[in-house]
Amino acid sequence: MRALILEQFGLPLKLTEVAKPIPGPGQVLVRVAASGVNPLDLKIKAGAAGHAKAVLPAILGLDLAGTVEEVGAGVTAFRAGDEVYGLTGGVGGVPGSLAEYAAVDADLLAHKPLRLSMRQAAAVPLGFITAWEGLVDRARIQGGEQVLIHAGAGGVGHMAVQLACAYGADVYATVSAEKQSLVKGYGATPIDYKTETVEQYAGRCTGGLGFDVVYDTVGGKTLDDSFLAVKSYQGRVVSCLGWGTHSLAPLSFRAASYSGVFTLAPLLTGKGRAHHGQILREAARLVDAGKLTPFLDPTEFPLAEVEAAHQLANGGSAKGKVVVTV
Repeated sequence: MRALILEQFGLPLKLTEVAKPIPGPGQVLVRVAASGVNPLDLKIKAGAAGHAKAVLPAILGLDLAGTVEEVGAGVTAFRAGDEVYGLTGGVGGVPGSLAEYAAVDADLLAHKPLRLSMRQAAAVPLGFITAWEGLVDRARIQGGEQVLIHAGAGGVGHMAVQLACAYGADVYATVSAEKQSLVKGYGATPIDYKTETVEQYAGRCTGGLGFDVVYDTVGGKTLDDSFLAVKSYQGRVVSCLGWGTHSLAPLSFRAASYSGVFTLAPLLTGKGRAHHGQILREAARLVDAGKLTPFLDPTEFPLAEVEAAHQLANGGSAKGKVVVTV
């Protein structure tokens, strides 16, 4: 089969012929139709993501959508011909989706949402799983709560906004002025973080009480701002980029809580993989109910043009998530 290989950090991926994988026990062989491009893919390629534990030579690509070609021993949830999607590889020595075929752990897969194309489905897994783990697994959001999503038009953010709205929360999202219409369309109230301080918008939106849940998808100063925006006592701050050094005093003074999200853990450790499949089944349910839509850049890239896809994703001009057609 054809696959894109990262032979050395910092170099372009090389399109080459490699052996077609054979599914082992508990695995599914997927004929890959599309591979989502995530910021993490670009960091791994550059050698700037040690936490992803890439093993060279590597096939990158975290997200995939495709069709089941063959099932390994013990697999009963899928059969040949099923359309599936998942967050299935590209880290920790597990081959990713920038290849014509991938042998993946069946626990990581779910049936593709009926309403989505393969390209659209490949744009969902990492972003939605990260959103779910933060809002549902960690923060345990409830209907009627005031929820703030930082970077509500981003890859994780736009999924988190839609998920929180589906749970019946009163959702707010920090976003640049030119992307306000996007989050409004999802049902959230946009906040222009460039024209208001955190104290100003938290005071205006919550009557000075603070948000019940704040999800930081940016890191750095935005996580510090989250500690200032959260409600006292019942408030919960969640971050999927909680790296660096931060003062916990503002959070402590509010007697609020903090939780971190590390979406790669099941792929890297082998633990909790079935939960990712469960989350993606929930995503499919929301999609097919009309409550979740991925924001996708319309430009199509074949495998041979992956470098152009990476440049678009890395340049800040993409209009949604970039997807490579396999």
